[in-house]
Amino acid sequence: MEGTPVTVESVREVGPGTVALELETPEAFDAVPGQFVLLRAVPWDVDDEENVDEDDVVMRHYTLSSASVEETFEITVGIDPEGDLSPWLANLEGGETVHVEGPFGTITYERDDHIVAVAGGPGVGPAVAIAEAAHDSGHDAVVVYQDDEPAHTERLEALEDDGADVVILDEDDRDGLAEAVEGHLEDGQIYAFGFEDFVTFVAETIDDAGGDSDEALIENFG
Repeated sequence: MEGTPVTVESVREVGPGTVALELETPEAFDAVPGQFVLLRAVPWDVDDEENVDEDDVVMRHYTLSSASVEETFEITVGIDPEGDLSPWLANLEGGETVHVEGPFGTITYERDDHIVAVAGGPGVGPAVAIAEAAHDSGHDAVVVYQDDEPAHTERLEALEDDGADVVILDEDDRDGLAEAVEGHLEDGQIYAFGFEDFVTFVAETIDDAGGDSDEALIENFG
């Protein structure tokens, strides 16, 4: 199997239908918040894992949800009950091996500025990682998060306790999302993570409010 084998250190529930996997950091893995990896696994029994048929391998991209990658790093996985990979990942107990490639991506946070992280659904992983990295570096952080079933609420509450401005909105609250983005337009480098409809709305809101969406760092999950 291609990629670097890494150990799954732990799996924990971080929200409804959502888990976080803590993975062993490979050698020379120099990733920063905002980047993503390609995870490869064989989510069923095979006779010889050393010579597995590539047709048996399932691959998915996951954005880092940890602020650092020193010894381990984290990815956040939304569980699709009908999916080929996420239910298997959610049922791991630690000690198993998966393969990763990367890091990939040019949407990065270098701990050099105040930030406004706008997240829709699964975008909360990179958003909370960037916000934590900003606070760790002495910068201000804003998180605007839209989801009917929020994940990583403990980390978001900890950020709020540390002085971050955290706004959590219902999934259909477009007016609230527009108001939150407009209200924090000048508060730092804007990041946006989510599916196409979400990030398109965020970009249009930035432009309508007099900002420049081309200056925002936007990751479209498709």
